[in-house]
Amino acid sequence: MRKPIVLASGSVHRRMLLDNAGIAFAVDPSTLDERALEAPLAQSGAAPEDVALILAEAKAAEVSARHPGALVIGADQTLSLGDERFHKPADMEAARRALLALSGRTHVLSSAVALVEDGETVWRHVDQARITLRDLSPATIGRYLAEIGDTALTSVGSYQVEGRGIQLMERIEGDFFTIIGLPVLPLLAELRRRGEIDA
Repeated sequence: MRKPIVLASGSVHRRMLLDNAGIAFAVDPSTLDERALEAPLAQSGAAPEDVALILAEAKAAEVSARHPGALVIGADQTLSLGDERFHKPADMEAARRALLALSGRTHVLSSAVALVEDGETVWRHVDQARITLRDLSPATIGRYLAEIGDTALTSVGSYQVEGRGIQLMERIEGDFFTIIGLPVLPLLAELRRRGEIDA
């Protein structure tokens, strides 16, 4: 008998990816304080991809306690530019500063996914993508933020590659799903391997 699948994320983008793939799942977002969990990891010099994996597992484990017997999907994404880490902007001014910092440079998105069952991590995976933004003038950034509004506050880079944010890009190296924040193909392969979805 197949196990219930629970997504430990409130992200509309991750939900859409699983919906589009035809996966039957419930949604129960994690309530962990990600920044509090991440701070000591960053101070210890943990690599961005390791931080993403640890956070994905922690979120899934927290939700797993509420869903015994279910397979809980946890996901997390980090954005790094050299030694600098970026988070979802708190306000439009923070979004503007982030885009100015990323302008004309190449940053790395690390997207992690983990499956947790009854508090135990049974599978984990991380992918990376590299994105180079065009040289963006302050006027271009201001126009972009005025057009998309608070949507800029919903993603770590203040852009959505699936929307107007594509206009900011010069080059993309990596998987589209990794950029959105959920490495779907490896996840589907693991669910098939476990017999939880049709092969």
